[in-house]
Amino acid sequence: MSVYVNLPPLLFLGPAVGAVIVYLFLRLQVWSKPDAQSIASHGLWVGIIGWMASSLQGAMNAGILRVNPVGASAPSTPEQIAGALGWPILACLAVHALGQLSYPAPKAPRRYAELTVRRIRDFLPRKLAWTTAAIFAGSALVIAWIATLPGHTPVLPTPPGQAPPLGSVYPDNGYMGQGQEGRIPGWELASWLGGALLVLAVGTWLTLVLIARRRQLETLDGEDNRTIRAIATNRLLRTVATIAAGLAAIAGNFAAQPSPGALWQSSWFNVLGLVNMVVLLVMWWWRVPELPSLLRVAKTTSAATLRADPRTHPAARLSISLGAALGVVGGLTLAAGYAAILFPPRPPAVWAFPVLTGVVVLLLLAAIAAGELLVDRNYGTSDAPLHWPRQPVSKGLLSFAIGSAMVLAVAVAFAAAAEVQPFGPKAWPAAVLVSVVVALVGAGAILAVRRRRGIPETGGNAGLDAALRAISMYRIVRTLAAYCLGQAATLLISTGNAWYGVFPPAPGPDPLGPSPAVPIGMVLAIMALLVAVTPVRSLFRTIPRGRAAKQGEPAQ
Repeated sequence: MSVYVNLPPLLFLGPAVGAVIVYLFLRLQVWSKPDAQSIASHGLWVGIIGWMASSLQGAMNAGILRVNPVGASAPSTPEQIAGALGWPILACLAVHALGQLSYPAPKAPRRYAELTVRRIRDFLPRKLAWTTAAIFAGSALVIAWIATLPGHTPVLPTPPGQAPPLGSVYPDNGYMGQGQEGRIPGWELASWLGGALLVLAVGTWLTLVLIARRRQLETLDGEDNRTIRAIATNRLLRTVATIAAGLAAIAGNFAAQPSPGALWQSSWFNVLGLVNMVVLLVMWWWRVPELPSLLRVAKTTSAATLRADPRTHPAARLSISLGAALGVVGGLTLAAGYAAILFPPRPPAVWAFPVLTGVVVLLLLAAIAAGELLVDRNYGTSDAPLHWPRQPVSKGLLSFAIGSAMVLAVAVAFAAAAEVQPFGPKAWPAAVLVSVVVALVGAGAILAVRRRRGIPETGGNAGLDAALRAISMYRIVRTLAAYCLGQAATLLISTGNAWYGVFPPAPGPDPLGPSPAVPIGMVLAIMALLVAVTPVRSLFRTIPRGRAAKQGEPAQ
């Protein structure tokens, strides 16, 4: 096995830029002196980005020698296998390490110190740790097993119009002209998989050391500081356990590949792939600890608690109920739109999905503005002063929305450059037109929040008016950010096949390969959905509790 790997120039430029972007995004989540909710959101995003970066899908057919040019890609050379295995593992570990490094440094004149030495086992969840260790051990056994398997020489396809030579191992079994795939020697793939598992184990240990030795966060108490380390450990172990199971699935796919001959088939069943899916589902549903301070607050500031509390102002109840209504409106509109586009037996128009994305967002913005009008009509008075929140939108959410708008601009530029047919249908003009309309309606919704009449804050409801305006502004900016990501995803997915029309491929044995625009679009679509359903629960804490109305006394 040749160990010489030809590293192309600028190989690390893309990962370095990605690491900087991830660090800045995570840093904005906990800028300055973050509260417990911001730190919990930061940990959630570390877990989400780490999951997305850990995909081994590109290496699932590692070691298979393809003979059919239209088949799925299969890394078989040292350069291909190293890249397919190495980048997801290193990216996942880097994301979790950046999650620890992106916390703010202490700024208080007096720093809190602990006399006890923090050790990894103090924050290690026992059941999850043993489960992860068992998965690593099982993967190591599977990798050692495939090291004993021989390689298979592929059988090239019979040229069209010719019969296979007499005595050939390529019989006429229904796959004439396709050829029969082979595989590299088992010890070669086992070396790469074993090395990847070792790197994963060492990187996990180093990240756990970083989690244990990181400075205390001065905005959290001791109990929350201990819990945030347990949360980081939980998310790291769940992710690396899935990667280890994925390495075993790659080995299982290699072992299940049939040898060329009379019984060869072009497809096979990978039992370890099914095991990998089970591990993935188990790790998805494994419980993540919660910060004790947030648990205490959640008992008194959940939507159900606020609605049931007789001290909650009716305007606050209306605002809370609007959040549930937004989810119903968005979900039903999206489902009905997809049904109207995909069910008819004809190809959908290129402008259909950009318009659908815009229609969903327009309805959500209109619902938010309508909620403000209802609050103004039912509870606003001209005599009450207008209280605008000190910080209408958090810096993290505002920065994220601006970044999402920049992503949409890049996607529109790509689509405009890709759709170069002079008379062919184009998706980007519809996306630009819809985006302008969404921006105008969003500005109108913000204006409705700004100009709504004030709510009387008698009876212990001081701060209610500003709290409800902040909640509405959060919903508007969140919806606009989700729109930008969703519309960018729509453009990249619909024009992904034109990628190499914009970026010509370099010469090589596989010059085309899959277009990266489509998977990038899918990631952006997932991010758009996550942003759209991000709850506004943290702002519920700012809703004051007035005194309960006495019997026979009208609620204010």
